Amino acid sequence: MSKDARSVQENNIILVRGAALWVLVALVLAWCLVALKMEAPLVSAIFPGKFSRVLQAHIDFLLMSALLLGFYGTRIPLAWPVRWAMVVGAFTNSSLFVLQAAFPILDGPPAEEFGSVLFRFYLISSIVLTSFGFAGACLTVLRASFRSKAN
Repeated sequence: MSKDARSVQENNIILVRGAALWVLVALVLAWCLVALKMEAPLVSAIFPGKFSRVLQAHIDFLLMSALLLGFYGTRIPLAWPVRWAMVVGAFTNSSLFVLQAAFPILDGPPAEEFGSVLFRFYLISSIVLTSFGFAGACLTVLRASFRSKAN
């Protein structure tokens, strides 16, 4: 492996680490889904909201992990703010569904309570962070695809 290829892998390793963590979270959520279907009291107490929100969180964690692994697989170096925004955004975006499952009050029309206002701030921050990270990665990969092999 060339020094440049090793450097790209080392720089982008946070994508693999993040993806591995988020797949583990998805696995825990899969077991929570099973427990919810079996009406386990402890898990039902943790997630009193909609079953579909736990399912959405599970799928979103898997989807975000696949995206992180896909960008890692391109072997194109990404700027550190882009890498970190992708990994953190992948978590915050998926965790929105977990919060809605755990706190059903968040899964309705916006309320003016402190928790709802905080949730909306978290939601907007998550969308902005995730968009910045994945858009930055897409633009970087797109730009790299137009470079000639000679460079």
